Amino acid sequence: MATRPLDGTHSVRKKRSISIIHRGNVLHKSEKSTVLGRRTPLIQAALDLLDFHDTLTLATEVAPYVDILEIGTPCIKCNGIAVVSELRKRFPDKVILADLKTMDAGEYEATPFYAAGADICTVLGVSAPATIAGVVAAAKAHDAEAQVDLIQVADKAARARASVKSGVAIIGIHTGLDAQAMGEAPFSDLRHMASLGLAAPISVAGGIRPATVTQAIAAGADIIVVGAALHGASSRAAVAREIRRLADGA
Repeated sequence: MATRPLDGTHSVRKKRSISIIHRGNVLHKSEKSTVLGRRTPLIQAALDLLDFHDTLTLATEVAPYVDILEIGTPCIKCNGIAVVSELRKRFPDKVILADLKTMDAGEYEATPFYAAGADICTVLGVSAPATIAGVVAAAKAHDAEAQVDLIQVADKAARARASVKSGVAIIGIHTGLDAQAMGEAPFSDLRHMASLGLAAPISVAGGIRPATVTQAIAAGADIIVVGAALHGASSRAAVAREIRRLADGA
């Protein structure tokens, strides 16, 4: 079953497999992948709540406006693999990302999450190359994708190049909450990563809100991750809708 058509960068699902259309290039192309129109970024909602039912409520509120539902690391630690299965059942047409941030035992750890319905699992860029390769192997076995998270990686360019060579489909630029509290933002790293011209879409996370969506797009983001801006909003659906509008109009 395919996701709803998007203009430009979009995901295509066949069974649970996805392909990322990136600046005219089809990565991990499935039989029915096509490029439709101009490139616009995907919107990813980070579901970082700790409560199982609150997570499902948030997903339901924002799903009409986003392309990827991310099960955040705190949510996974509190709720485990059950939340993956439940989101897969409730949202069959959405891309589901499990933000595992795997650091070791890549294939062993990622395999059950792909089997439960995750389309993308994340692995830390600071992990060993064998760990990254293990997550890639698990992804390929389930017609899915792996994303490398470059948080705290010193040489992001080198690790991104090596990760793409190993089969990673998505590069994640990520400024964590603790770094944000110190005044850091992801845009400089994002611009540098985009300048490398790697054959992989770039995801950006780290304090993105409506006021910074166009900045993220201008810096080269293909996937915009929004978390705290949703969690703290009086109307989470309204924030997701506004971010969708801004991204589509960029």
